[in-house]
Amino acid sequence: MTHTQVIPHQTPQAVATLDAQLAALDLAGRLRLAAGLGRAVFTTSLGIEDQVITAAIGTHRLPIEVATLETGRLFMETVVLIGQTEERYGLSIRRFRPDERDVEAYAAQYGLNGFYDSVEARHACCHVRKLKPLARALSGAEIWITGLRRAQSGNRASTPFAEYDTERNLLKINPLADWEIGTIHAHVAAEEIPVNPLHQRGYPSIGCEPCTRAIKPGEPERAGRWWWEQDEKRECGLHVPEPVASAITAAPH
Repeated sequence: MTHTQVIPHQTPQAVATLDAQLAALDLAGRLRLAAGLGRAVFTTSLGIEDQVITAAIGTHRLPIEVATLETGRLFMETVVLIGQTEERYGLSIRRFRPDERDVEAYAAQYGLNGFYDSVEARHACCHVRKLKPLARALSGAEIWITGLRRAQSGNRASTPFAEYDTERNLLKINPLADWEIGTIHAHVAAEEIPVNPLHQRGYPSIGCEPCTRAIKPGEPERAGRWWWEQDEKRECGLHVPEPVASAITAAPH
């Protein structure tokens, strides 16, 4: 099975066919199919969903690269879990960090924690610490695998199993799109998958430490992300495009 045979020219019809094929498979089957389409990269935030995918990749020895965005502002629990996961599944998780020149330029323009002051500044921080490293993580990839689920937020309710990312010119596969959080927890318990201890402290969705809080009873899973903003559909731009912040002046690279 080749990339061109399954999704010639990334036509809507071909992607729809792939989406239907993925829907009929279990997680391992979905990942195996994705791996057969071309060079596949899975980007993990080390959240509970992503740990399920990493465990499947490692357990079944699938030819899928695993990468993470080590933003420089992660919880220590998340950083520790990277090494624990590598050891448990015998795989290497590639770390992609922000360029220090970009970080310095951001701090000079907005202040180190300027993301609290405006949506524009927060978008700019996500651009420096996440979006630019993501571009490097996906460089040369044909398939991008994510842990997106429909139940994570209203903004993600229509997440398909397969979609064509026109911005990055690659196929995006979301193998857990139809998994509910209860199914996730049951699978983690059955397979004894290592997860971030912050999940037990009220953090269902974990990002950078300054931008994540525990949620309150009854709140949506992602309510603790960028909690000071009023937009219920807030995202960082990795999966849902966000407005581009004003340019940050940094050394050319």
